Amino acid sequence: MYHHLFGPVPSRRLGISLGVDLVPRKVCSLDCVYCEVGRTTRLTLARKEYVPLDRIKKELDHYFSHNPDPDYITFSGSGEPTLNTCIGDVLAYIKQKKPQIPVAVLTNGTLLNDPEVRDALMGADVVLPSLDAATQPVFEKINRPHTDLTLDAHLAGLMAFRNRFKGRFRLEVFILPGYNDHEDELTAMKKVIHALNPECIQLNTLDRPGTVTDLKSASPEALQRIAQYLDPGAAEIIAAAPKRKQVAAYRQDMEAAIMETIARRPCTLDDLSTILGLHVSEINKYLDVMTADNKIIAVHQNRGVFYQTPE
Repeated sequence: MYHHLFGPVPSRRLGISLGVDLVPRKVCSLDCVYCEVGRTTRLTLARKEYVPLDRIKKELDHYFSHNPDPDYITFSGSGEPTLNTCIGDVLAYIKQKKPQIPVAVLTNGTLLNDPEVRDALMGADVVLPSLDAATQPVFEKINRPHTDLTLDAHLAGLMAFRNRFKGRFRLEVFILPGYNDHEDELTAMKKVIHALNPECIQLNTLDRPGTVTDLKSASPEALQRIAQYLDPGAAEIIAAAPKRKQVAAYRQDMEAAIMETIARRPCTLDDLSTILGLHVSEINKYLDVMTADNKIIAVHQNRGVFYQTPE
């Protein structure tokens, strides 16, 4: 069992993607209200070697020796990967061992105002930073950043990185009704997006409960309107959860194992991770689909969100 690699997971955007998790759960610079991994337990801007480089190399070597090449290797997982100071070294090691496999970085983008972070990611093939707000009040409301982090610094970092990066730069925007879907915010966001000029804008919304109760998903119609407004040529809507079953990496046996576990007793994401020995990010992909298919339901309780079979 790997501790810092997970998957390959079913991803419409990246196909069969091997995840590399460089921080413990859940170390992040943001505590987003919609995060399906759970609340941030360590809100920080401090960069350090949260997971030693040698451990990552050892797991990668074992994976490469015993498995076919994935379509992508993706830095993502339990928190913000750029908080780990060895991210550039891991990226270089992958390129040395498997130069033919493209590397993607899923990041909230808040540390791109650090020149060392920008330097570390220059070897990536695809970088997908997030942009959920274009004004400070909405940034604080939806992303709940570390107190030393401002939206201006975040946007300046995105622009500095965009101006240097030669790979594919995509922007992910999470639309949450009542938070960032009003006209003034979308107008400000459109201005920022125009300045960043990403290859594409990927619109996403809530599939399952976040860390705050009573959050709502944006409707397909609302997402389509927002996509047309932000940039009709570059904006695309991430596939709804049921369509993820069409991805080649989707495993029916994994869904069955989750279903059998939940049928015995309601489980949290952490419970499922412990019982099944799978990374939370891997399980999340299946929970999205199963919830959308009404095979399971999510219920908020004192210890967190529990997944159970419908009554």
